[in-house]
Amino acid sequence: MPHAAPSDRHAAALDFLLGRINYERVAVLPYGDRHLKLDRMRTLLNRLGNPDAGLPIVHVAGTKGKGSTSAIIASILQAAGYDVGVYSSPHLERLEERFAINGIPCSAEELVLLVDRLRPIVQQMDDAATAANDPTLSPTFFELTTALALMYFADRRVDAVVLEVGLGGRLDSTNVCQPAVTVITSISLDHTKQLGDTTAKIAAEKGGIIKHGVPVVLGQLDDSARDVILEIARHHGARVIDARRDFSHAYRAPHEVDAQAEAGEVDFTATLGDERFELAGAKLRMLGEHQAANAAVAIATALELRRQGWRISTDAMRAGLAEASLPGRIEVIGRRPTVVLDVAHNVASVAALVESLRESFAARERVLVFAASKDKDAPGMVRILAPYFQRIIATEYQENPRAIPVEQIAQWLREEKERLGLPADDQHVKACRLPIDAWRQALEWTKPDQLLCITGSFFIAAELRGLATAAAEAAATA
Repeated sequence: MPHAAPSDRHAAALDFLLGRINYERVAVLPYGDRHLKLDRMRTLLNRLGNPDAGLPIVHVAGTKGKGSTSAIIASILQAAGYDVGVYSSPHLERLEERFAINGIPCSAEELVLLVDRLRPIVQQMDDAATAANDPTLSPTFFELTTALALMYFADRRVDAVVLEVGLGGRLDSTNVCQPAVTVITSISLDHTKQLGDTTAKIAAEKGGIIKHGVPVVLGQLDDSARDVILEIARHHGARVIDARRDFSHAYRAPHEVDAQAEAGEVDFTATLGDERFELAGAKLRMLGEHQAANAAVAIATALELRRQGWRISTDAMRAGLAEASLPGRIEVIGRRPTVVLDVAHNVASVAALVESLRESFAARERVLVFAASKDKDAPGMVRILAPYFQRIIATEYQENPRAIPVEQIAQWLREEKERLGLPADDQHVKACRLPIDAWRQALEWTKPDQLLCITGSFFIAAELRGLATAAAEAAATA
């Protein structure tokens, strides 16, 4: 479309991508060799000239924390003077957020040019799929966005790439890379229908990103998951830097956080071979003990890269921790009332969110807007959230078919409140099917000295972030 207006070309590029099979936006998420084929991804990259060749890559997987850990690693590398590309998913507001260099998303214009180069290659693969009467030979949405990220980073000649796994690890489209270091942040029960119903089974899938001879950094894992990962690493001759053995951290939370200034502090200690490393009193912008654990994994990764010859000073580590941020991770959007947005979407991440809110925010009255996906343990999340929030609004995100019906969520909330002997009438638990109605109800319920939290899913965070941001900006200029 060389003569189309820029906005039309951008819309056409998005339509081209979103028109592919997109497993992020299906009611039932498939997983297995039939649907997710690394051969298809390798074919796509080969036809594109292997844009990943020669890119120094940090490959990051984990049930929770991989987005934050990726952001902190990138921030440390950037503070050390490197240009760093980060590929992440899903996005909150714009698809271009998935491909960022030094924290700046790809522009709409650059996306259009990348898609124009990608389109004929995809057509060739689609034609081959048609000729073979095998639709599984056609690349998926996530495979195309992965290819676009690698193309973009290669074009811009970045010094390093932090590549975040989408789902699992073994069959994820990012797993065609040959990294300098592999990172597994955490393993807990999530996507159990796809990855397995025990942490050991999930570890086997996530451990699939471990490559022969490539060092792997491990966060805190339970015994069964850790045993699986250590065995995979041993089989591949991959040296392990392990939070259970080689490094540790301590976290001091701030009190009643000022969104513009204050941060927690983290102490980090590592013993790697004969080297002893300590980092005391480092400011950590991202809030919560769970973020301190992610920061520890990021520092251990930076130390491994430094061992490989990267110029990463201790001052760069401090600066990276102090500057790293990520939208939707205990993101303080507004004050009076305090509005916090978080993409927590499983039991472990919701528990971490509640603990962080408890230790860093003084509000005694709290309001929650909550929506969740069908493939998540929503009742488990409800059990953690119901006792902490006095008033809760159940809602149902609209732009993805995986949303749990709002009536079901409201029923779970009322049952849990009643089980705890807490009020569960319409003034304490309310169902608003549309997120915009849930937002309006939340503003009506939340007084200036109270806290309003939006959580449960990337998708509800994405649909309400714009409204919350606009309201905060309007209040600031009033």
